[in-house]
Amino acid sequence: MTASPYNPPCGGLPPQTALMTGRAVFTEAYAVIPRGVMSDIVTSVLPFWEHTQAWMLARPLSGFSETFAQYLVTLAPGGGSERPEPDPEAQAVLFVVEGQARLVRDGQVHALTPGAYAYLPPGTTWSLRNDGAGPTRFHWIRKAYTPVPGLEVPPAFVTHETAVAPVPMPGTDGAWATTRFVAPDDLRHDMHVNIVALRPGASIPFEETHVMEHGLFILEGKAVYRLNRDWVEVQAGDFLWLRAYCPQACYAGGPGPFRYLLYKDVNRHALLSPFRGRR
Repeated sequence: MTASPYNPPCGGLPPQTALMTGRAVFTEAYAVIPRGVMSDIVTSVLPFWEHTQAWMLARPLSGFSETFAQYLVTLAPGGGSERPEPDPEAQAVLFVVEGQARLVRDGQVHALTPGAYAYLPPGTTWSLRNDGAGPTRFHWIRKAYTPVPGLEVPPAFVTHETAVAPVPMPGTDGAWATTRFVAPDDLRHDMHVNIVALRPGASIPFEETHVMEHGLFILEGKAVYRLNRDWVEVQAGDFLWLRAYCPQACYAGGPGPFRYLLYKDVNRHALLSPFRGRR
């Protein structure tokens, strides 16, 4: 059977005979939530969502990453919501990794399958429902939109990763490529959610150190990641949470591709107002 290009299912509970020692770590610069700790007992239930469980992988946290929240959501058959988003300032990206879902956006109906990607700007009226016979899993990334006078709010859109050609990074001959669902120079957008892919043996060959925060969910494969001062082994189903300026690099381990869903905040000035008036 061909392996799925998306992360394996999570949930359940380890047996009493399992060792507690694992790969989970939380530091001042990054966190690693391995797939093995995403059990059912750490899920959340959400208001106005039926037959739904959510792993809250990231949330704004003072002193750490502060711009976004990311959930991995499972809908049982019939599950979903007619009132999904409580925050009128929130924008969202939905990325489906298993099953099927029916998205209704401002009256338009979209059938979502694995690899489907939806961008929903603030103020969008939307609902989501699993009409299938099996579970549906998707990532829900939320960020309060930062408006800029003179720039319009970007429109909603729905696409699929197969409809977007990956862009090779310069000088890599395609060994390192990024599927960009939004053009980098579209200043209406203040966040990007991309898919990064590396062939076996390829690398991010320098320690990126930058202002953008990251949520990084591994969809496929394995790698060794440099995070701040540490080398960390990661695999499909793991989640990495990187604070701004955390040094980062990686080697893709093979034998297949290494791919991950990547969040970052972009295209806005640094916020100075919290520090005004301090001496």
